[in-house]
Amino acid sequence: MSITKEKKIETIGKFKTHEGDTGSPEVQIALLTQQIEELAKHFELHKKDYHSRIGLLKMVNQRKTLLVYLRGKDSKRYAKLIKELDIRK
Repeated sequence: MSITKEKKIETIGKFKTHEGDTGSPEVQIALLTQQIEELAKHFELHKKDYHSRIGLLKMVNQRKTLLVYLRGKDSKRYAKLIKELDIRK
């Protein structure tokens, strides 16, 4: 259910804003998006896993909060991230 270390390092490398960056909003949103996608696959098999569903909702809310913050801080970075992650349709 969790993402592998290699995928996490690859994602951080793709979305980091400077060398050594692991906590910028872009990186956090990208990692949360990967975890959300993994949990979505999990729920295809385990439809009644309500405890994991609570965790999924918390992750979605955390990602939404970070997206709102990034949109208010820098709308160009927000638009670029949304396009790269294909979050909003």
